[in-house]
Amino acid sequence: MFETTIVGSLPKPFWLAETNRLWPQWRWEGDQLRRAQRDAVTVMVALQERAGIDVVTDGEMGRRHFVHGFLERIEGVDFSRLVRDFIRDGRYQADLPTVVAPVRRSAPVHVDDVRHLRASTQRPIKLTIPGPMTMVDTLHDEAYGDRRTLAFALAEIVNQEILDLVEAGLDVVQLDEPAFNVYLDEVEEWGIAALDRALAGVRCRTAVHVCYGYGIEANIAWKQSLGAVWDHYRRVLPALESSRVDELSIECAGSCVPIELLGLVKKKRVAVGAVDVASDRVETPEEVVDTVRRVLEYVPRERIALSTNCGMAPMERSLAEAKLATLGAGAVLARVRFD
Repeated sequence: MFETTIVGSLPKPFWLAETNRLWPQWRWEGDQLRRAQRDAVTVMVALQERAGIDVVTDGEMGRRHFVHGFLERIEGVDFSRLVRDFIRDGRYQADLPTVVAPVRRSAPVHVDDVRHLRASTQRPIKLTIPGPMTMVDTLHDEAYGDRRTLAFALAEIVNQEILDLVEAGLDVVQLDEPAFNVYLDEVEEWGIAALDRALAGVRCRTAVHVCYGYGIEANIAWKQSLGAVWDHYRRVLPALESSRVDELSIECAGSCVPIELLGLVKKKRVAVGAVDVASDRVETPEEVVDTVRRVLEYVPRERIALSTNCGMAPMERSLAEAKLATLGAGAVLARVRFD
């Protein structure tokens, strides 16, 4: 009851990459970089286990960024041709690699990462992959000319990847789709269909993460502009309810999401964001319990998991550790209170 996990990313150690950056530069190259990344995974697994996290990730130690870390290994995407442009409907700018030819996966992207993670823990393991719509929104396209067509091409690649990851020992795969909270019409028109194509035939637990973004300045400013009620899930959750996905990972703690919107989820597991990644304040275990109490009004306890609101990549490591400890302790307390 109240299984704990994290959305995916954790702060990279200072000896691996620049800290407190969304797109950090590595401090090593070649084989030295790969060894450092493996060492960092070992550290981050231990961190999660100490905190009481039940389903652990690799903290995305092998990726500079949650989207581009996957796309760097996809043919047809040219990282030597970066175009500065707005993403997430103009929320902020990023350097976007260019799609110059039909996209193709010539080899597995994260199979070695899953094998290393599987060998590093006895606990269930989860890996995150960017969803098709979010990848489309984080690329400069000069090959397809149509967001939907590119999304389905990427969904095919994601599906191939996930099937290989399950064979390598993966227990949970999570597709990250923050773009779902931005392009609501496209979610209904083709976003859910692309998500379903990516998950076709997958034989492990599947999750999709939809949130209001990392705790970076641009996202915090956007949230402040949304007013007292963040209503995006009113359209997103019913759409996801009809999808193949098993679990919905959503933002709750410290947000203006009306908790009653969780009542729209009738069948899926809900991984509730019980720790806010956009605040430097460390929550208390009692606050995690209070989040659970509010969610229980709309979702039965057997369908509730506890997570972070979003990834922690840009966060100070000590702060991330403290918040994960609170998440783990809060889950223990909630199991006692609501048993």
